[in-house]
Amino acid sequence: MTFNEYSVIVDETAKYPFSLGILYPTLGLTGEAGEVSEKIKKIYRDKNGEINDEDKIGLMKELGDVLWYVAAICRELEVKMEKEFSEHLKAD
Repeated sequence: MTFNEYSVIVDETAKYPFSLGILYPTLGLTGEAGEVSEKIKKIYRDKNGEINDEDKIGLMKELGDVLWYVAAICRELEVKMEKEFSEHLKAD
């Protein structure tokens, strides 16, 4: 699946007050990124940093949520994820 194909799915599944514009997905992104950080923190606190398969599954779920919100922000900015990300890689 390409980023552009993923963006179509995000458009179809986006159910938030669009009157809030970019604010809603931006706050969602920070919340989900916080959940990723929280999981990593607990892995280091409780498991000496050893990530097991269950941890990976949980982290990938949260990272999927992060990606969804990134795509929603791109939607609000009216930019194509695939183009922007490939341009960013060229600039680095």
